[in-house]
Amino acid sequence: MKFELIEYNKNTPDSELIADVISVSKITGKDTVTMSDYSKHGKYHPSTLTRRFKSWFTVLEKAELNPARSLFDIEDELLFKNLAAVWIKLGRQPGHRDMKAPLSKHGGNTYIRHFGTWMDALRKFIEYENTDFSEEEEIQKEEIIITTDDKIEEPKKIEKDTRSISLRLRFSVFLRDGFRCTACGKSPVTHPGVELHCDHIAPWSKGGKTNIDNLKTLCSQCNLGKGNMTETK
Repeated sequence: MKFELIEYNKNTPDSELIADVISVSKITGKDTVTMSDYSKHGKYHPSTLTRRFKSWFTVLEKAELNPARSLFDIEDELLFKNLAAVWIKLGRQPGHRDMKAPLSKHGGNTYIRHFGTWMDALRKFIEYENTDFSEEEEIQKEEIIITTDDKIEEPKKIEKDTRSISLRLRFSVFLRDGFRCTACGKSPVTHPGVELHCDHIAPWSKGGKTNIDNLKTLCSQCNLGKGNMTETK
């Protein structure tokens, strides 16, 4: 039997993460580091740092680097969250011309300046959604602890669940369900004005988990009529 070590970045010390950001600033020769810079030259995924320190601005502050100063340096994550929100509202893949107020906080040209082309922005968004979401899903639910006397303790269960559904998880559920209500089939594309909700199948109040397998897409009207009842299949 072969034993392999699977490393989790969540165990990486804060000091090591910040030191890597500083090393990227030395590579680029700039007094600041954008998330795009870090994606190219950093050792870890930018989302690893933003989850740890809550924002990229905090990362820069701890690294004693200057904050980003222009629209070119808007955090990738903020642009991706905005794009996900627009995608959900439209019920389809947004076009460059869809990215305008009041639907979008950032214009299409901002994405083009930041990523090079609109299609590159969409590719980076999909890469971010797939990578970041899978990373969160793969955070260990069990930890095997090896003590100093080489004894392996029993796995420690880590229970982490919340009723709140993140934008990333909602987007993944809507994408899986084709941005259509799983009850009546309505979508924002076929029925303008329809609002999609992400709903627990087994109610959270009755032990249902907040994960993609226990979530489905409902329109606001069907969700209102569903109530807090566990559905039977």
